[in-house]
Amino acid sequence: MANTQILQNLIPPTVSYTTQGNVLILGPEDLARLAAAKLPQMASLVILATDAITSQDDAHLEKVMNSAVNVECFYNKIVDIKGFLGQFQVTVEQGETLAPLSVVAIRKPHFDMILDLSHTPNLNLEMLPPGYFHVGYDEAKLAAALSDIPELVGEFDKPRYVKVNSDICAHNRNGINGCNLCLNFCPADAISSQDKLITIDPYLCHGAGSCTNACPTGAISYDLPNPQSLLTYLQKLIARFSDEASVAPVILFHDSNVAAEQLQQQLAGDVLPVALEEITVASMEHWFAALAFGARQVLIMQTDTTAPTLTQMLNGELGLANRILSEMGQPERISLIHDAAIAELDSQLAISNLWPVIAPTQIAAASKRSVLYTAIDHLNTQAGAVVSIVPMANIPFGQVNVNLEKCTLCVSCVAICPTQALRDGGDMPALRFTEQDCVQCGLCEAACPENAISLTAQINFNSDSRQTLKTIKEEAPFECIRCGSAFATQSMVHRMLDMVGAHSAFSANIERLKMCGDCRVKDMFEDILQDPEKQLR
Repeated sequence: MANTQILQNLIPPTVSYTTQGNVLILGPEDLARLAAAKLPQMASLVILATDAITSQDDAHLEKVMNSAVNVECFYNKIVDIKGFLGQFQVTVEQGETLAPLSVVAIRKPHFDMILDLSHTPNLNLEMLPPGYFHVGYDEAKLAAALSDIPELVGEFDKPRYVKVNSDICAHNRNGINGCNLCLNFCPADAISSQDKLITIDPYLCHGAGSCTNACPTGAISYDLPNPQSLLTYLQKLIARFSDEASVAPVILFHDSNVAAEQLQQQLAGDVLPVALEEITVASMEHWFAALAFGARQVLIMQTDTTAPTLTQMLNGELGLANRILSEMGQPERISLIHDAAIAELDSQLAISNLWPVIAPTQIAAASKRSVLYTAIDHLNTQAGAVVSIVPMANIPFGQVNVNLEKCTLCVSCVAICPTQALRDGGDMPALRFTEQDCVQCGLCEAACPENAISLTAQINFNSDSRQTLKTIKEEAPFECIRCGSAFATQSMVHRMLDMVGAHSAFSANIERLKMCGDCRVKDMFEDILQDPEKQLR
């Protein structure tokens, strides 16, 4: 399988960091001075004491007093820390005002790196930004940081891991808030909503992939590898193994920090490891696609360094994926495992080896939703071939319900739908819907002026029903009673007659509401010409 590799972009887009070697050390002053003494080559060192001294031992204090004697120490309270390698800004209290510590201490707009010796990080993030070293009281981590910091002086490039297609993003349209899933799952806090658009700070992004995993429309996609490349790689990897072996393989997704050679030695021969930047780069459509390609099981391996937010998201996605498999009569073929439990994997593999074999299929690279449903439909044909509809809460799949009596076919919902799940009727007043394309973002429900729309989250295993463009409501256009041209929907004109027909402005000329805009103006002027003083009475 060594000849099968993920096709990467040979010249990936990057971002650059520039540093000069200005380091801020946070934590107990004694530990900070001892650490500063080991970084004499840096351009500048500043200590901000945030914790109490760790020891009152005389020998220890004497050593501290003789360490980094020229490094200034500040005792201000931290208000805010933000930034990344080469651009850290630390705001502190200074009397009754706030001040940027770098300006006060070294007369520069920022620090390049931060070494945090506090027991808990002063920056509360699961994935700390590049250039922020939290070591606490761990001697091994401190030694590694003291080795790495001098190497981070200069200019460095990092890939832009993800990209955003705002055209299909369901976050906000026409000032109406919709999907916020990506905002909930970034462990680096690199995602924000700015001017009602999802923005990803490439300098903070670690490439965890949780945003691409959570995004229901595919508006956020991973770039290294892109979804299509990973899909093609899985298809080739599984096909080549199946051609050479007599058993269906198991796909094991793991992050690239795990030593591949050491992992391979621990795994059975039918387990194929797939290294990713983070395990959440592979999302549900990749899991299901791997099974549809002929894998018998998919394992996602977390480690002690996996961010809790990623584990939380994976548990939710795994629960949904295995519920879908169970509903169609498949075994629960997708599991989250810990690297510490690799030695105990044989018993689990023995069980999965007894599961029914899945006949492999081909899946063309397409949209995220199309790949997912193609895989689900194939796995369904290999099991119970169910056609049921299963209601589930808080999932990005489901139905749009329309109150036909309230709906005026104004198509506000069509204009705001990011996936074109809702469509108009072209020349005929109509509202049409394709369930497979609906991500349950709620934009249509919020945009409807008649409050005629509600949503039902569900999984529809009937592929024909789910893929069919259905007509929810259709009616003939209302024709102007004067010129005969179509100018509105029947429902809209009747609603106007009900709402404003009794108003004094229209009560004497109710028929004008049944006219197009041009004829209405003509009728008003003709009325004035016949009786010029009428409007004065």
